[in-house]
Amino acid sequence: MKKCIVTIDQGTTSSRVIAFDEEGNVISKAQLEVSIVTPHNGWVEQDAEEIYETVFEALKIVLNDLKEKHITPVVLGITNQRETTIIWDKKTGRPIYHAVVWQSRQSQDICEKLINDGYETFIKEKTGLLINPYFSATKIRFILDHVEGAIQKAKNGELSFGTVDSYLAYRLSERKLHITDYSNASRTMLFNIHTLKWDQELLDLLQIPSSLLPKVRNSSEIYGVATALKKIIPDLDLPIGSLIGDQQASLFGQCCFEKGDIKNTYGTGCFMLMNTKDELIDSKNGLLSTIAWSMDNKIEYALEGSVFVGGSAVQWLRDGMRLFEKSSDCELASEMVEGSEGVYVVPAFVGLGTPYWDNDARGAVFGLTRATKREHFINATVESIAYQSKDVMEVMLQDSRIPFSSLAVDGGASVNNYLVQFQADIMNLKIVRPECMETTALGATYLAGLASKIWTNKEELKRKHRLDRVFMPHLSEEKRDRLYSGWKKAIKATRTFK
Repeated sequence: MKKCIVTIDQGTTSSRVIAFDEEGNVISKAQLEVSIVTPHNGWVEQDAEEIYETVFEALKIVLNDLKEKHITPVVLGITNQRETTIIWDKKTGRPIYHAVVWQSRQSQDICEKLINDGYETFIKEKTGLLINPYFSATKIRFILDHVEGAIQKAKNGELSFGTVDSYLAYRLSERKLHITDYSNASRTMLFNIHTLKWDQELLDLLQIPSSLLPKVRNSSEIYGVATALKKIIPDLDLPIGSLIGDQQASLFGQCCFEKGDIKNTYGTGCFMLMNTKDELIDSKNGLLSTIAWSMDNKIEYALEGSVFVGGSAVQWLRDGMRLFEKSSDCELASEMVEGSEGVYVVPAFVGLGTPYWDNDARGAVFGLTRATKREHFINATVESIAYQSKDVMEVMLQDSRIPFSSLAVDGGASVNNYLVQFQADIMNLKIVRPECMETTALGATYLAGLASKIWTNKEELKRKHRLDRVFMPHLSEEKRDRLYSGWKKAIKATRTFK
């Protein structure tokens, strides 16, 4: 009987389940949207119950489809939106508050107090992270402070914290597993990436009881059985074989296994990661030092740059500005006019990420003239995604001192050929796009497959990696410098206007 790996890819806007065969081909998939709640300006939340229910429903669709096709699932992989924070009651398993999403700025005041009290260097040296509401630690503190009785329950050991991977493993194992992996732990701002342990000094600083925290495991190993799936297929004993944050999963799915291999994911935001293997690089330019993954109790590190608004800028053009009906129509603008005619859009809707880390910046537009057309505005917004990614690449080169000859791309917005070609032009770099665009799910699949011995090593995975298209740079150096100089002026002006 044919075998497969089933993988959960739980993202910010949807829960997806994808089944891959032993060659890494997609053989079944299901996707359900997850609602976003914005109770106040800058707050972004989700119903954790809805997250689980959409995952379970997507699993039901895929598992029943596989059953009809007589394909046997042998292991389950999980990859997830990172930093998103859930706290639940140990007795009931029910969340005590909405999941606070990675994008949410509602713990900004807590972060500002930490910064004003002089803890920036202290926290960065331990965690590789900058003090920012992006990360889980201050979100935990916010929930404890804002839910009646939560502080006492936490002190009594009655509550559990987890990122989305942890919550899904807990629910799917029917409350037997309270675990996370090193990649997700490294995004909490509570995990010491040198000692590879939860850091008691950080817990004390934020007054977070250690009893809340999950056990940290490898990104690839058999943790236990997803017994909840017996409600779908009674005789199914499907083990969970991988847990990994979505951006690290994408790095693995792109087969970026060597030192200096680099990828950029164009999703809601953009996330550029470089594999630095066993070298933990301390960034001087606003990059994050993080854990890529752990296999066989061996850690590999990565440098990461984060762009807060990437593909969501295209959604804004579609839903907010109503400039087109479908995101796929965005690329048509590039066929109607050439470039953006001096227009720059800085989509700092929730601040600016790497290398600026400016929480107060807001979106701005520059260079409008009477001749500016709708298509120029669309192109300028798409180009802003590439400009922000170049900002990240520039500092990644400075910090790592590791030259790279190509960039692997993935994520929903990377299907836009205008975006990827402009990215190659403005970076003056070869861009490679894989045939399988499900690289995040594929990374968690590869890790689960290695844990269950479907595949034996990374070399076997590399042989399965196929490219869709290669984009080569065509811009002259003079034009590239002129365009990027204009972008830097737009950034400076945006940060001045507050």
